[in-house]
Amino acid sequence: MSGALTATPERIADVDALRGCALFGILVVNIGAFATPWFGLGLTDPAFHGGVDRATHFLVALLFETKFYLLFSFLFGYSFTLQMQAAARADAPFVPRMLRRQAGLWLIGALHAVFLFHGDILTTYAMLGIVLLALHRCGERQALSLALILVTVCVGFWAWMAWLQNLQPAGDAAQQAVVMAQKAATALAAYRATPTTVITQHLRELSEIWIVLLLVQAPCALAMFLCGLAAGKREMLLHASAYLPLRRRLLWAGALVGLPGAAIYAWTSVYGDSQAWQVAGLAVGLATAPLLAGAYLALALALFERLRDGTLFALLADTGRMALSNYLLQSAICAWLFLAYGARLMGSVSPLGALALAVILFCVQLPLSRWWLRGHAYGPVEWLLRALTIAAWPRWRRAGTAYL
Repeated sequence: MSGALTATPERIADVDALRGCALFGILVVNIGAFATPWFGLGLTDPAFHGGVDRATHFLVALLFETKFYLLFSFLFGYSFTLQMQAAARADAPFVPRMLRRQAGLWLIGALHAVFLFHGDILTTYAMLGIVLLALHRCGERQALSLALILVTVCVGFWAWMAWLQNLQPAGDAAQQAVVMAQKAATALAAYRATPTTVITQHLRELSEIWIVLLLVQAPCALAMFLCGLAAGKREMLLHASAYLPLRRRLLWAGALVGLPGAAIYAWTSVYGDSQAWQVAGLAVGLATAPLLAGAYLALALALFERLRDGTLFALLADTGRMALSNYLLQSAICAWLFLAYGARLMGSVSPLGALALAVILFCVQLPLSRWWLRGHAYGPVEWLLRALTIAAWPRWRRAGTAYL
């Protein structure tokens, strides 16, 4: 298959359906951050520490955490090549279009982070998109080599951090646990109080969370951007059946390496009795998560081939077509459910309950997306972002399926 891009005016349904799958996985993880202030602190919520609670947390960590945002990142990189094709069809300069698009994405992400969810990924994508723009002319092998270097350096850093944690005196670890418990209590009070305290708490946590974004999510997301860019240049998702040997290798790599690595990460996250083991498990998880994400990709493509003419595939594709709107809608509903904007359920819903809510919410989004796209060309936020991208007002009502 040639590496040269061809003009592809029709949307690639598999790309949209994959986005729909990734949205579900991201929701399963994110809803945990809404449900408990203990999320990400390395400690178990004392209100939910029973066998079922921990088993649910283990399942989410095993199958979802650190995997689905990588799949979404891969699709971001792949879609970058579709944007290149769109600019070529419109005979428009590509770089100015993408700079406007990334600026718009950053603004949307910043508002999302301040008002709805401090774990926003859009601002990170916007900034990394500028890096990808600078690298988009690199060859496929160069892109994949750089991706491997990024993951290796990230894993090496966290392995080193685990070694340093192992040298920490036991008393320091106990004191740190007390500090984390106080932090969780402060966050819970703020998130349950008023909308103003919610925003204040978001701003406070955003001043701290950048280190996680910089040292965990950013290098791995950029690595998957580059993998997606290489795949997009090969138009692999447009000709998925031509890559069956690669898809089989991805499945085997995910089963033999990705899944055991995810099990180590999940076990140390949920049952680990020291922070050193948790950080070591994180390093293992970061090293193997791309392989499991690749296996998910291969498995989804195989299922799509069987379901392509069915309702479920169509619903997933429609949901993925307006992925940005659905991502923000997920946060808005979760913010209303768990924060002071509405029901104030943070700290009151078990891990299993939060998982059930995620399933229900996504099942509602599937037909809702189809209903919206019956009469509209884009999701509402996609329409706004497209307006910023092309510096013109795009059509609002549905008139075709062009991937513009």
